[in-house]
Amino acid sequence: MKISEAPMTADIAGMLQRTDAWYADRCGKVTASPILKVYKKLKSGGYSSERENYFFQVLGETLTGVPASGFKSAAMQRGIDKEAEARDAYTRKTNYPVYEASFIAHPRIERAGASPDGLVGEDGLVEIKCPNSATTAKVLLNDYLDETYAAQIQWQLACTGRQWCDYAVYDDRMPEHLRLYVRRINRDDALIADVEKEVIKFLDEIDAAVAALTQKYAA
Repeated sequence: MKISEAPMTADIAGMLQRTDAWYADRCGKVTASPILKVYKKLKSGGYSSERENYFFQVLGETLTGVPASGFKSAAMQRGIDKEAEARDAYTRKTNYPVYEASFIAHPRIERAGASPDGLVGEDGLVEIKCPNSATTAKVLLNDYLDETYAAQIQWQLACTGRQWCDYAVYDDRMPEHLRLYVRRINRDDALIADVEKEVIKFLDEIDAAVAALTQKYAA
């Protein structure tokens, strides 16, 4: 796994998210949404089957150059459809302008990156979720942050070099004063360092699998 000797400047311009070009840019790379699968370990010390499944997804993309097609439920599609509305609500509440970003490569680890929902000022990000109303109620009552989203946020901070991320949960079906929840999550450098080691290990395993397949099936 090649690691750049010096940090690279994150390219925040480029293609819109969820376009063919954006999917192609992410193909064969470790990204933010599934990052917990890469490093989370079981009580036994081993990895879960989710890591194995994601490993073969990335391996398949690496071998073919074709992005994997993921399942998209009605709830997931609603979240995508409501994202722009949620972003506007966040701007109105915080007075922070939000700038959309494309896929941002990790500054030192090749074949890894993230696509934040928005860049805020010089040091911040915003991560937007538009879940079902039951989840929104849980977030509002308990300040609940799912561990998958917590990991996703830290990986986005790692890739962008930014210091904080506002976790924004939006549900337009709620009473007006409950429609937007915002919680600031600060950068955790110790966790990020541990995750980066696991990502490098994961990508080394991908490289080893490609080499093994090349050797096994060489003409």
